[in-house]
Amino acid sequence: MRCTFPVLVALGASLLASTAVQAKGHPQADKQVLDLAKQAIALRSVRGPGNKTPQVAQLFRDALVKAGWDAADIEIVPLDDTAYLIATWKGSDPSLGPVVLSAHMDVVEAKPADWERDPFTPVVENGYLYGRGSSDTKFEAALALSSVIELRREGYKPRRSIVIAYSGDEETTMDTSKVIAQRLKNAGIVLNIDGASGTLSEKTGKPLFWSWQGGEKTYMDYKVVVTNPGGHSSAPRPENAIVQLSEAMARIGAYHFKPELNDITREYWTQAAKIEPDPGLAAAMKAFVANTDDAAALAVLRANPATAGRIGTTCVPTMISGGHAPNALPQSATANVNCRIFPGHSRAEIMAELEKVAATPAAKFSDATGDESVEAPASPMRPEFVAAARKAVTAAWGPVPIIPTQSSGASDSMWYRALGVPSYGASASMIKESDEFAHGLNERVPLLNVSPGVTYYLSLLKDLSAK
Repeated sequence: MRCTFPVLVALGASLLASTAVQAKGHPQADKQVLDLAKQAIALRSVRGPGNKTPQVAQLFRDALVKAGWDAADIEIVPLDDTAYLIATWKGSDPSLGPVVLSAHMDVVEAKPADWERDPFTPVVENGYLYGRGSSDTKFEAALALSSVIELRREGYKPRRSIVIAYSGDEETTMDTSKVIAQRLKNAGIVLNIDGASGTLSEKTGKPLFWSWQGGEKTYMDYKVVVTNPGGHSSAPRPENAIVQLSEAMARIGAYHFKPELNDITREYWTQAAKIEPDPGLAAAMKAFVANTDDAAALAVLRANPATAGRIGTTCVPTMISGGHAPNALPQSATANVNCRIFPGHSRAEIMAELEKVAATPAAKFSDATGDESVEAPASPMRPEFVAAARKAVTAAWGPVPIIPTQSSGASDSMWYRALGVPSYGASASMIKESDEFAHGLNERVPLLNVSPGVTYYLSLLKDLSAK
């Protein structure tokens, strides 16, 4: 799923980005991208009755077999009502960890009555491909797969194996995501192509910047419960579950975790400061990199919703309920605290800190996240990846600014990173902020991404699989 970065989008008016490079064309691959994307969108791959994710996997398998893959090198593995796909193009040196292309074939639900066009009938209109999954992430999955086929068609021989690994429930339980990561824990590098990585100008439609994602904050929910004996409301007691819980939540809401940096976020702030048009915000970014405890810089960054979540761990009360009758003292009150934990901290560590901040012995904390999230370190700033990505982006789009990011959302990358496998969010596509409708109504993707996207993947995969 794509995570947008409003602070970077705001930079657009000040950037003099070039038009996309008119690279060598690949008409066969270009046509296949659109054909496969349209066929995949037409398959309603939504968790539950009638889930057609296995059919999407079969669609991609058939394309690979037709292109020369040995059927024995392609697996479609059922799991519950979904399935995942692993297809291997064997390299010349099996001792090297493979290059993995990671995406997902499932999509979130879409109600046709709410859309202007049927979400599961692909429509090409005014330079866009409309349909559920067009931007998240069937178009990109088709683009990458078609590019791998083109690479083989050109006679390229990879030294490292190239593995296409598409999960089937990234939007829900991520069970296939976990299984795939375990199976591919020997990977040399993972390229997570989930969603667009670049942003186009609202005015000109030209590329403004491209970002790659090297880390994710850990998603966590903590349940907080205060219980009392209760009683008649006409006889108040000193301890009231609703009051106690409210006071604890107020303390948590006002609390700031320790600001911190890692290699990814340090580079993000450094590069973003260079092109930030607001002098005050740019100065705060630079000051934060120089000193994470700079009070003036923190005040500026925390006041901006687009930057507040990048400073460190954040925890916010999101739900609250309590009481059982309007004329009775509450016997219990419950709240949910949602946290996005900066890489390097454990669930237990953050819960212990919240308990101290709440300073309410009667408030009992518990981990309510389940197994749909995992603690994962940020991926390292590997020079070979950074260089290959810059070369590929430049070949596809021209010399646009490139900014590393750390996401507050969740993707399949966390399962690889938790196993020590470096994973990078690095798709080929660019999109305007105003065209970002992933998970929403009238989802779409600009088709101007097709030719540059093929150029990008050919360059990136050659460089990373040759070493």
